Amino acid sequence: MTILSPSAVSVNPWVGAAMLAAIVVASTTGEVLTAAAMKSIGDLDDIRAHSGMKGAIRAVLTCPLFFAGVSFLALAFFSLLFALNHLSLGLVAPASASLTVVTNAIAAKFFLHENVDKRRWTAAVLICIGVYFLVH
Repeated sequence: MTILSPSAVSVNPWVGAAMLAAIVVASTTGEVLTAAAMKSIGDLDDIRAHSGMKGAIRAVLTCPLFFAGVSFLALAFFSLLFALNHLSLGLVAPASASLTVVTNAIAAKFFLHENVDKRRWTAAVLICIGVYFLVH
């Protein structure tokens, strides 16, 4: 049994795509900024060993990148709530989660300069194909 709100059936496909894009872009931006923050802070175990737990907490809380990342993740969460209010869960959850995996791989390669191997790129392509079948 599928439970859909009346508005979930009547949403323009472009509006639905824009809602999913907002979730994916905000989530990926938040995750990249948070990862960059943690890389700039360094190993929290080392910081904790030298400065104690308060020093580790202070290192995180004084990093502007960390707060920017958390802000984008909050935006992604509220975008998800908005999309779930207008679209079906069966579309929003898998599409947003899987497309975020794809955009994270791209962002990891080009913004964080991480090594993204062939298997991860293959997985990203397969995810895109799966989302295509989900939508159609």
